[in-house]
Amino acid sequence: MGTPDFAVATLRALIENGQNVVAVVTAPDKPTGRGLKLSESPVKKYAVEKGLPVLQPEKLKNPAFLEELASYKADLQVVVAFRMLPEAVWNMPPMGTINLHGSLLPKYRGAAPINWAIINGEKVTGVTTFFIEKEIDTGKIIYTRELEIGENETAGELHDRMMECGATLVVETVQAISKGDYPQRDQEFTADLPSAPKIFKETTEINWENTAPQLHNFIRGLSPYPAAWTLLFGKMVKVFQALPVQELPDQLSPLEDGNKTWYTDHKKLLYVSTAQGFLQILSLQIEGKKRMGTEEFLRGYRF
Repeated sequence: MGTPDFAVATLRALIENGQNVVAVVTAPDKPTGRGLKLSESPVKKYAVEKGLPVLQPEKLKNPAFLEELASYKADLQVVVAFRMLPEAVWNMPPMGTINLHGSLLPKYRGAAPINWAIINGEKVTGVTTFFIEKEIDTGKIIYTRELEIGENETAGELHDRMMECGATLVVETVQAISKGDYPQRDQEFTADLPSAPKIFKETTEINWENTAPQLHNFIRGLSPYPAAWTLLFGKMVKVFQALPVQELPDQLSPLEDGNKTWYTDHKKLLYVSTAQGFLQILSLQIEGKKRMGTEEFLRGYRF
């Protein structure tokens, strides 16, 4: 059960390692683009390519869907980047339903664990397989694998590494469950555990009252999607890559812009003031234009 590319890696790994995938459950096709042409999920495209039955329920409690799902007599269900399941679904297989989560549970329970780990400046994260229970991301942990987070690594880059690591971990988990020899560890919950709530547009606006290191983490934690943003003299600008610095190079023009100051040589360099230090902007996208490096941007933009 899954929808995006992140889930395709696990499905592919299960098939390539000889697991008998009897069916795939994914999101319904959605109209996209100007022509509102129906678009299939990455998981559906891969499943069809492999000749697997595909179920696309609008509602997971629909009796017809539950009956069809039960007809496949699956021993185990594997969930990767999918919707919250009702108990009638996750409690159906005799061996249970497992989930792959993009953090070291119980830290970063929620919808956006990759983003929040980087935004919070974590040096280490990982992936976890666990049994699904009634409360989201709370079930018994089976296996975890740690991943170091690079100093300048973006959410997109970590996502791709985690996708492959997670696929391998799911295969190991399924093999262990099929042999009946696997650990189960209760999660311990404390009030100070960091969480990973869903990210909205208002969450992604850059707050220039934070320090340069904090904003460096914020920007890379939202890059490339949904991307951190700010206003450049009234126009929305997404920032994809920036570096914190303590001092500015010589001969830059300061340009006051509300609660921040831009500094530029109008040729190659662009910096912004923060509560402590400065951010060197390396990659950005002004509304109505494509993403570009700073030098290319400055060739076409006049302050």
